[in-house]
Amino acid sequence: MTIKDLSSNYLDELKNIKRYSENTVKSYSEDLSEFLNFCSENSREKIDQITPKFILNYLMNLSDKKIQSGKKQKSLEKKSIARKLASLRGMFKYAFHHNYIAVNPAANISNPKLSRKLPEITSEQVILKIYSLAEDEVKNDPQKTAHAKLVKIIFELLYGCALRVSELCNIKYGDLDLREKIIRIKGKGNKTRIVPVGTKSIDVIKEYLLERNGLLPDEFLIVDKNKEHLYPRKVYRIVNRYLSKVTDIKKKSPHILRHSAATHMLDAGADLRAVKEILGHENLSTTQIYTHVSIERLKSTYKKAHPKS
Repeated sequence: MTIKDLSSNYLDELKNIKRYSENTVKSYSEDLSEFLNFCSENSREKIDQITPKFILNYLMNLSDKKIQSGKKQKSLEKKSIARKLASLRGMFKYAFHHNYIAVNPAANISNPKLSRKLPEITSEQVILKIYSLAEDEVKNDPQKTAHAKLVKIIFELLYGCALRVSELCNIKYGDLDLREKIIRIKGKGNKTRIVPVGTKSIDVIKEYLLERNGLLPDEFLIVDKNKEHLYPRKVYRIVNRYLSKVTDIKKKSPHILRHSAATHMLDAGADLRAVKEILGHENLSTTQIYTHVSIERLKSTYKKAHPKS
C-alpha cells in the first residue's frame, strides 16, 4: 500500500467512522499532506519504506524549517511539531491495527519537550464592562439594540458556560432548556454533554430571544444581524473588538473567555472533575492546566499584597 492511499483511508476513518469535526479532519489532512510531500521528495512511496529513522529525519526537517510570520521568519514551534507527530502516530497506529504493516515505525518516537505556557485569562469585571459598553452604544443609537443583545449573549455563553466558539455557533434552539437551566452541547468528536446555565445567563438569553420570536427547535439559537448562521470568524471579530476596549491582555480571542471561566470556577472551589465535564475535556490532565493558573494567581496576589513576600 502507498503512503498516499493509507493517508486517504485514515482520513476517511476519522471523518466517517470516528466522526471527528470538519476542522479536526482538515488539520490532520494538512499535517499528513506535508509528510506525503516529504516522502515524495525522498522517493518513499510505500508504507513499508517508512522507518523510525525516516520519521526522525522528517521531524528534524520540520525543526529546521522557517515559516513567515509577518515581516519576519521564525522556526516552527515545538507544539506544532508535536501536533504533526501526533497525526503520524495516529495514521501508523491505524495501519498497524489493520495489518497494513507489521511494525509501527512511529510507536516509540517521543514528542519534543514543550515549555508549558499558562493560558491568559481575564476578570469577571471585564465582562461586566463589555455589557456596559454595549448598553452605552444603544443609548447613543437605539438601532443598535439587537447588536447589543447579540454581543451580550456571545460573551455570556462563552464565559458563563465555558464554551468553545464552534460549540456556541452550533447551538440549536432545541438544545436549550430554560426551565431546567441546561444546554445540550455537541463538542469535539460529536460528543454531546449537558452544560448548566446560570440564572444571570438565563436572563441574557431571554432578553436575546425577544429579538427572535417563533424559533423552531432545529433553528440556530444565535444568528448575525442578517439573521444568518453565526460563524467562528464573526464571533472572533466581535470578541476581539470589545476585549480590546477594556483589557490589555495579549490574546483577545473567544477562547480566553473559556480559559477564564474554568480558572474562576476552580478559584471558587469547584471540583476539578466537575469542571472537566463542563468543559468537555476527554482527559483530566487537560483540565489540570487551570489549577496551575489558579496557583500562579495566588502567588501573584501574595507577592503584591503580603508584607513577607
